[in-house]
Amino acid sequence: MNRQAQAAVLFLLGAAVLHASVTDLYLRYVKAGLRPLLLAAGVVLIVTALATVWYEVREHRKASADRSGDGHDAEDGHGHEDAEHGHGQEQDTGHGHGHAQDAEDGHGHAHREPRISWLLVLPLLALILVAPPALGSYSAMRTGTALQAPFGYAKLPAGDPVPLGLVDYASRAAYGHGRSLDGRQVKITGFVALDSAGAPYLVRMALNCCAADAQPVKIGLSGRTPPVLRPDTWLEVTGRYTPKRTKDPVNGGLIPYLDVSSARPVPTPHDPYDESWNN
Repeated sequence: MNRQAQAAVLFLLGAAVLHASVTDLYLRYVKAGLRPLLLAAGVVLIVTALATVWYEVREHRKASADRSGDGHDAEDGHGHEDAEHGHGQEQDTGHGHGHAQDAEDGHGHAHREPRISWLLVLPLLALILVAPPALGSYSAMRTGTALQAPFGYAKLPAGDPVPLGLVDYASRAAYGHGRSLDGRQVKITGFVALDSAGAPYLVRMALNCCAADAQPVKIGLSGRTPPVLRPDTWLEVTGRYTPKRTKDPVNGGLIPYLDVSSARPVPTPHDPYDESWNN
């Protein structure tokens, strides 16, 4: 892969990173707070590609100028060398041809770059053409809950029902025993997951940095749950705290429950991951 090809790959990669950063596509890979770093990385890649092209053009012009200068010098001294060193010129010419062949070999004619290096383009094509779906119920039910005990609880805002993040409710219910909920109705959004027995859970995948380290936080659903629930369907549920809880069969973590009074399907949010668990 020569420098022009390297510059093209760098430019395309930088453009793909910028495209993902200015849209919501990057949320499939990393947490929202990393957008400034992705924008900076995309700009750096594009600038590097342009600098590579500029450097290659400059080197090409310099080499052309050097060859042109050498040709004029050889032409000016050709007559004198024929008059004074006719036989010696023939020997020097042969010797010079060997050097030219060596120089030609040194510029890559005898040693071509391996074509396997073009496989570096495949991740770029995957980034551009294939947007992976957000992690869902399959991953959630095969990974233990990531719920952690918080340092404290913020006071709930006025109004009923209270919009609350799933991780926030789960920590208040599991570790605060519902005391900070004050008997209030809460409204929570998440996707549906079913265990091997068909029991429904509402889940959000919690991010620390990127999708590769995403872990689920789960709450069980009881009360007036919809009669038919499909895995990976996003629901907005309204209900109250219940002391019912269970343990995650994967890692033994606490899974609190919500006593559901109503539920309705909602579109997948633009950011399907929850980042509040480690903030």
